[in-house]
Amino acid sequence: MTRRRRLLQGAVGGGALLCGLSAARAQPAGTVLRLGWLRPNAAGPGEFQSLGIPAALARLGWVEGRNLVIERRWVDGKTAQLPELARDLVQARCDALLTVGLPATRAAREATSTVPIVFFGNFDPVATKLVSSLARPGANLSGVLISADGTLAAKKLELLKEAVPRATRVALLAPDDPAMQLQIAEAGRAAAALGVELGVVSLRGTDFAGAFDAIVAQGAQAVFVGAHTTFMTDRKAIIALARRHRLPTVWEWAEQVRDGGLMAYGTSLTVLYERIASHIDRYFRGARIGELPVEQPTTFGLVLNQGTARAIGLLLPRALLLRADEVIE
Repeated sequence: MTRRRRLLQGAVGGGALLCGLSAARAQPAGTVLRLGWLRPNAAGPGEFQSLGIPAALARLGWVEGRNLVIERRWVDGKTAQLPELARDLVQARCDALLTVGLPATRAAREATSTVPIVFFGNFDPVATKLVSSLARPGANLSGVLISADGTLAAKKLELLKEAVPRATRVALLAPDDPAMQLQIAEAGRAAAALGVELGVVSLRGTDFAGAFDAIVAQGAQAVFVGAHTTFMTDRKAIIALARRHRLPTVWEWAEQVRDGGLMAYGTSLTVLYERIASHIDRYFRGARIGELPVEQPTTFGLVLNQGTARAIGLLLPRALLLRADEVIE
Protein backbone atom coordinates (compact mmCIF):
# COMPACT_ATOMS: atom_id res chain seq x y z
CA MET A 1 0.00 0.00 0.00
CA THR A 2 1.23 3.47 -0.85
CA ARG A 3 0.41 6.78 0.78
CA ARG A 4 1.05 9.93 -1.21
CA ARG A 5 0.91 13.36 0.39
CA ARG A 6 1.13 15.11 -2.97
CA LEU A 7 1.75 14.01 -6.50
CA LEU A 8 5.37 13.86 -7.61
CA GLN A 9 4.51 15.57 -10.84
CA GLY A 10 7.58 17.76 -10.96
CA ALA A 11 8.07 20.74 -13.25
CA VAL A 12 10.91 21.59 -15.54
CA GLY A 13 12.03 25.12 -16.29
CA GLY A 14 12.50 26.46 -19.77
CA GLY A 15 9.13 26.25 -21.48
CA ALA A 16 7.24 23.33 -19.95
CA LEU A 17 4.03 24.44 -21.69
CA LEU A 18 5.60 24.09 -25.13
CA CYS A 19 5.07 20.34 -25.05
CA GLY A 20 1.37 20.72 -25.71
CA LEU A 21 1.96 23.44 -28.30
CA SER A 22 4.24 21.18 -30.31
CA ALA A 23 1.68 18.41 -30.35
CA ALA A 24 -0.95 20.82 -31.64
CA ARG A 25 0.98 21.70 -34.76
CA ALA A 26 0.35 19.87 -38.00
CA GLN A 27 2.77 16.99 -38.40
CA PRO A 28 4.59 17.03 -41.79
CA ALA A 29 2.75 14.62 -44.07
CA GLY A 30 4.67 11.46 -44.96
CA THR A 31 7.66 12.38 -42.80
CA VAL A 32 9.73 9.49 -41.41
CA LEU A 33 12.60 10.66 -39.23
CA ARG A 34 15.51 8.74 -37.77
CA LEU A 35 16.60 9.21 -34.14
CA GLY A 36 19.91 7.79 -32.95
CA TRP A 37 19.94 6.80 -29.27
CA LEU A 38 23.35 6.42 -27.61
CA ARG A 39 23.58 5.21 -24.02
CA PRO A 40 26.21 3.64 -21.75
CA ASN A 41 24.33 0.42 -21.06
CA ALA A 42 21.70 -1.87 -22.49
CA ALA A 43 18.05 -1.55 -21.57
CA GLY A 44 16.74 -4.31 -19.35
CA PRO A 45 13.23 -5.80 -19.53
CA GLY A 46 10.70 -3.15 -18.56
CA GLU A 47 13.45 -0.53 -18.21
CA PHE A 48 11.76 2.82 -17.61
CA GLN A 49 13.86 4.91 -19.94
CA SER A 50 13.59 2.60 -22.95
CA LEU A 51 9.80 2.51 -22.53
CA GLY A 52 9.15 6.02 -21.28
CA ILE A 53 10.89 8.14 -23.91
CA PRO A 54 9.36 6.38 -26.97
CA ALA A 55 5.96 6.58 -25.25
CA ALA A 56 6.42 10.32 -24.66
CA LEU A 57 7.42 10.79 -28.30
CA ALA A 58 4.34 8.85 -29.41
CA ARG A 59 2.11 11.19 -27.40
CA LEU A 60 3.57 14.04 -29.47
CA GLY A 61 2.81 12.24 -32.71
CA TRP A 62 6.14 10.49 -33.35
CA VAL A 63 5.35 6.78 -33.41
CA GLU A 64 8.11 4.23 -33.84
CA GLY A 65 7.42 2.08 -36.88
CA ARG A 66 5.12 4.68 -38.42
CA ASN A 67 6.92 8.00 -38.81
CA LEU A 68 9.91 7.42 -36.53
CA VAL A 69 12.86 5.04 -36.67
CA ILE A 70 14.99 4.72 -33.51
CA GLU A 71 18.54 3.46 -33.95
CA ARG A 72 19.66 2.17 -30.54
CA ARG A 73 23.33 1.80 -29.60
CA TRP A 74 24.87 0.97 -26.21
CA VAL A 75 28.20 -0.23 -24.83
CA ASP A 76 27.37 -2.17 -21.63
CA GLY A 77 29.45 0.23 -19.56
CA LYS A 78 32.50 0.14 -21.86
CA THR A 79 32.58 3.88 -22.47
CA ALA A 80 35.72 3.69 -24.63
CA GLN A 81 33.49 2.24 -27.37
CA LEU A 82 31.08 5.20 -27.39
CA PRO A 83 32.97 7.29 -30.01
CA GLU A 84 32.79 4.44 -32.53
CA LEU A 85 29.06 3.99 -31.99
CA ALA A 86 28.48 7.75 -32.20
CA ARG A 87 30.19 7.82 -35.59
CA ASP A 88 28.08 4.83 -36.63
CA LEU A 89 24.88 6.75 -35.83
CA VAL A 90 26.07 9.76 -37.81
CA GLN A 91 26.91 7.53 -40.77
CA ALA A 92 23.44 5.98 -40.48
CA ARG A 93 22.15 9.46 -41.43
CA CYS A 94 20.20 10.03 -38.24
CA ASP A 95 18.21 13.26 -38.18
CA ALA A 96 18.99 13.78 -34.49
CA LEU A 97 20.84 12.04 -31.67
CA LEU A 98 19.66 11.38 -28.11
CA THR A 99 22.54 10.81 -25.68
CA VAL A 100 22.43 9.59 -22.08
CA GLY A 101 25.19 10.78 -19.77
CA LEU A 102 28.35 12.82 -20.23
CA PRO A 103 30.57 10.25 -22.01
CA ALA A 104 27.89 9.53 -24.63
CA THR A 105 27.25 13.24 -25.15
CA ARG A 106 30.95 13.99 -25.56
CA ALA A 107 31.31 11.12 -28.02
CA ALA A 108 28.39 12.42 -30.09
CA ARG A 109 29.74 15.98 -30.04
CA GLU A 110 33.11 14.74 -31.29
CA ALA A 111 31.39 12.73 -34.02
CA THR A 112 29.36 15.61 -35.45
CA SER A 113 29.04 19.37 -35.32
CA THR A 114 25.92 19.43 -37.49
CA VAL A 115 23.53 16.64 -36.42
CA PRO A 116 21.42 17.96 -33.49
CA ILE A 117 22.13 16.31 -30.13
CA VAL A 118 19.61 16.16 -27.28
CA PHE A 119 21.32 15.06 -24.08
CA PHE A 120 19.97 13.74 -20.79
CA GLY A 121 22.05 13.39 -17.67
CA ASN A 122 23.51 14.47 -14.37
CA PHE A 123 26.38 16.76 -15.36
CA ASP A 124 27.22 20.41 -15.94
CA PRO A 125 27.12 21.05 -19.70
CA VAL A 126 28.58 24.55 -19.31
CA ALA A 127 31.53 23.52 -17.14
CA THR A 128 32.27 20.64 -19.50
CA LYS A 129 32.21 23.12 -22.43
CA LEU A 130 29.45 21.32 -24.30
CA VAL A 131 27.22 24.41 -24.45
CA SER A 132 27.82 28.14 -24.22
CA SER A 133 25.08 28.67 -21.64
CA LEU A 134 21.94 26.98 -20.37
CA ALA A 135 19.72 29.70 -21.82
CA ARG A 136 21.33 29.68 -25.27
CA PRO A 137 23.34 26.48 -25.73
CA GLY A 138 24.50 27.33 -29.26
CA ALA A 139 26.10 24.88 -31.70
CA ASN A 140 24.17 21.62 -32.14
CA LEU A 141 23.32 20.66 -28.55
CA SER A 142 20.63 21.12 -25.95
CA GLY A 143 18.95 18.81 -23.48
CA VAL A 144 17.46 18.05 -20.10
CA LEU A 145 19.33 17.79 -16.80
CA ILE A 146 18.45 15.57 -13.86
CA SER A 147 19.11 18.25 -11.24
CA ALA A 148 19.07 22.01 -11.19
CA ASP A 149 22.18 22.67 -9.13
CA GLY A 150 24.96 20.16 -8.68
CA THR A 151 23.88 16.52 -8.55
CA LEU A 152 21.52 16.31 -5.52
CA ALA A 153 24.22 14.24 -3.82
CA ALA A 154 24.50 16.57 -0.83
CA LYS A 155 20.76 16.59 -0.16
CA LYS A 156 20.47 12.82 -0.53
CA LEU A 157 23.33 12.21 1.89
CA GLU A 158 21.76 14.64 4.37
CA LEU A 159 18.45 12.76 4.18
CA LEU A 160 20.19 9.39 4.53
CA LYS A 161 21.94 10.63 7.68
CA GLU A 162 18.59 11.82 9.03
CA ALA A 163 17.07 8.40 8.35
CA VAL A 164 20.04 6.58 9.92
CA PRO A 165 21.44 8.95 12.59
CA ARG A 166 23.84 6.30 13.89
CA ALA A 167 25.60 5.99 10.53
CA THR A 168 29.16 7.28 10.67
CA ARG A 169 30.39 5.35 7.62
CA VAL A 170 28.56 5.47 4.30
CA ALA A 171 29.56 3.67 1.10
CA LEU A 172 29.02 5.43 -2.22
CA LEU A 173 28.40 2.84 -4.93
CA ALA A 174 29.58 4.12 -8.31
CA PRO A 175 30.15 2.56 -11.73
CA ASP A 176 33.47 2.98 -13.51
CA ASP A 177 32.37 6.14 -15.31
CA PRO A 178 34.28 9.46 -15.27
CA ALA A 179 30.96 11.29 -15.25
CA MET A 180 30.44 10.13 -11.64
CA GLN A 181 33.23 12.37 -10.35
CA LEU A 182 30.92 15.36 -9.90
CA GLN A 183 28.56 13.33 -7.69
CA ILE A 184 31.46 11.84 -5.75
CA ALA A 185 33.01 15.25 -5.09
CA GLU A 186 29.68 16.75 -3.97
CA ALA A 187 28.95 13.78 -1.71
CA GLY A 188 32.45 14.02 -0.25
CA ARG A 189 31.97 17.66 0.74
CA ALA A 190 28.57 16.88 2.26
CA ALA A 191 29.98 13.93 4.19
CA ALA A 192 32.70 16.09 5.71
CA ALA A 193 30.11 18.65 6.83
CA LEU A 194 27.96 15.89 8.36
CA GLY A 195 30.87 14.21 10.12
CA VAL A 196 30.44 11.07 8.03
CA GLU A 197 33.22 8.93 6.59
CA LEU A 198 32.47 8.31 2.90
CA GLY A 199 34.03 5.34 1.13
CA VAL A 200 33.68 5.07 -2.65
CA VAL A 201 33.13 1.53 -3.93
CA SER A 202 33.63 1.18 -7.69
CA LEU A 203 31.46 -1.35 -9.46
CA ARG A 204 33.35 -3.58 -11.89
CA GLY A 205 31.06 -4.59 -14.70
CA THR A 206 28.01 -6.13 -13.08
CA ASP A 207 29.77 -7.66 -10.07
CA PHE A 208 27.24 -6.35 -7.55
CA ALA A 209 28.00 -9.14 -5.07
CA GLY A 210 31.68 -8.18 -5.11
CA ALA A 211 30.79 -4.53 -4.62
CA PHE A 212 28.69 -5.36 -1.56
CA ASP A 213 31.50 -7.52 -0.18
CA ALA A 214 33.66 -4.39 -0.36
CA ILE A 215 30.93 -2.28 1.24
CA VAL A 216 30.62 -4.71 4.15
CA ALA A 217 34.40 -4.99 4.48
CA GLN A 218 34.76 -1.23 4.95
CA GLY A 219 32.17 -1.30 7.74
CA ALA A 220 29.61 0.87 5.98
CA GLN A 221 26.33 1.35 7.83
CA ALA A 222 24.42 2.72 4.83
CA VAL A 223 24.79 2.94 1.06
CA PHE A 224 24.50 5.94 -1.23
CA VAL A 225 23.61 4.49 -4.65
CA GLY A 226 24.99 6.82 -7.31
CA ALA A 227 22.63 8.33 -9.87
CA HIS A 228 23.49 6.39 -13.01
CA THR A 229 21.59 4.45 -15.68
CA THR A 230 23.38 1.25 -14.61
CA PHE A 231 21.68 1.45 -11.23
CA MET A 232 18.30 2.04 -12.81
CA THR A 233 18.61 -0.94 -15.13
CA ASP A 234 20.06 -3.29 -12.49
CA ARG A 235 18.34 -1.83 -9.44
CA LYS A 236 16.74 -5.11 -8.33
CA ALA A 237 20.12 -6.83 -7.87
CA ILE A 238 21.31 -3.98 -5.66
CA ILE A 239 18.05 -3.86 -3.71
CA ALA A 240 18.27 -7.60 -2.98
CA LEU A 241 21.88 -7.37 -1.79
CA ALA A 242 21.18 -4.32 0.39
CA ARG A 243 18.28 -6.12 2.02
CA ARG A 244 20.37 -9.27 2.54
CA HIS A 245 23.04 -7.22 4.31
CA ARG A 246 20.40 -5.11 6.11
CA LEU A 247 21.86 -1.88 4.74
CA PRO A 248 19.79 1.30 4.30
CA THR A 249 20.07 2.81 0.81
CA VAL A 250 19.37 6.19 -0.75
CA TRP A 251 18.55 6.46 -4.46
CA GLU A 252 17.67 9.01 -7.13
CA TRP A 253 14.30 7.82 -8.40
CA ALA A 254 10.96 6.93 -6.85
CA GLU A 255 10.77 3.83 -9.06
CA GLN A 256 13.86 2.43 -7.36
CA VAL A 257 12.18 2.77 -3.97
CA ARG A 258 8.90 1.30 -5.16
CA ASP A 259 10.93 -1.78 -6.11
CA GLY A 260 12.38 -2.07 -2.60
CA GLY A 261 15.01 0.62 -2.08
CA LEU A 262 14.73 2.48 1.21
CA MET A 263 14.53 6.10 0.15
CA ALA A 264 14.96 8.43 -2.81
CA TYR A 265 15.15 12.12 -3.45
CA GLY A 266 14.77 13.49 -6.95
CA THR A 267 12.38 14.63 -9.60
CA SER A 268 9.84 12.76 -11.70
CA LEU A 269 11.13 10.46 -14.42
CA THR A 270 7.85 10.83 -16.27
CA VAL A 271 8.21 14.61 -16.42
CA LEU A 272 11.85 14.38 -17.53
CA TYR A 273 10.95 11.98 -20.32
CA GLU A 274 8.22 14.34 -21.48
CA ARG A 275 10.73 17.19 -21.60
CA ILE A 276 13.26 15.11 -23.57
CA ALA A 277 10.54 14.19 -26.04
CA SER A 278 9.51 17.84 -26.27
CA HIS A 279 13.07 18.87 -27.21
CA ILE A 280 13.18 16.25 -29.95
CA ASP A 281 9.69 17.16 -31.13
CA ARG A 282 10.44 20.87 -31.36
CA TYR A 283 13.54 20.22 -33.40
CA PHE A 284 11.70 17.82 -35.71
CA ARG A 285 9.10 20.56 -36.27
CA GLY A 286 11.59 23.24 -37.22
CA ALA A 287 13.21 24.71 -34.10
CA ARG A 288 16.97 25.28 -34.00
CA ILE A 289 18.40 22.94 -31.38
CA GLY A 290 21.04 25.43 -30.21
CA GLU A 291 18.30 27.96 -29.43
CA LEU A 292 16.33 25.61 -27.16
CA PRO A 293 17.30 26.26 -23.52
CA VAL A 294 18.79 23.42 -21.53
CA GLU A 295 16.03 22.46 -19.11
CA GLN A 296 16.40 21.81 -15.39
CA PRO A 297 13.88 20.35 -12.93
CA THR A 298 12.41 22.70 -10.36
CA THR A 299 10.44 20.28 -8.16
CA PHE A 300 11.81 17.35 -6.18
CA GLY A 301 10.24 14.74 -3.95
CA LEU A 302 11.19 12.46 -1.08
CA VAL A 303 9.98 8.84 -1.27
CA LEU A 304 10.30 6.35 1.61
CA ASN A 305 9.65 2.62 1.78
CA GLN A 306 8.37 1.59 5.21
CA GLY A 307 8.27 -2.09 4.23
CA THR A 308 11.97 -2.03 3.43
CA ALA A 309 12.73 -0.17 6.66
CA ARG A 310 10.96 -2.86 8.67
CA ALA A 311 12.71 -5.64 6.74
CA ILE A 312 16.16 -4.29 7.63
CA GLY A 313 15.21 -3.41 11.21
CA LEU A 314 15.24 0.36 10.77
CA LEU A 315 12.80 2.74 12.48
CA LEU A 316 12.38 5.79 10.28
CA PRO A 317 12.06 9.08 12.21
CA ARG A 318 8.49 10.37 12.39
CA ALA A 319 9.59 13.84 11.27
CA LEU A 320 11.06 12.36 8.09
CA LEU A 321 7.92 10.33 7.40
CA LEU A 322 5.76 13.44 7.75
CA ARG A 323 7.91 15.34 5.25
CA ALA A 324 7.83 12.59 2.63
CA ASP A 325 5.92 13.09 -0.60
CA GLU A 326 5.25 9.36 -0.84
CA VAL A 327 5.44 6.60 1.76
CA ILE A 328 5.23 3.00 0.58
CA GLU A 329 3.81 0.80 3.30
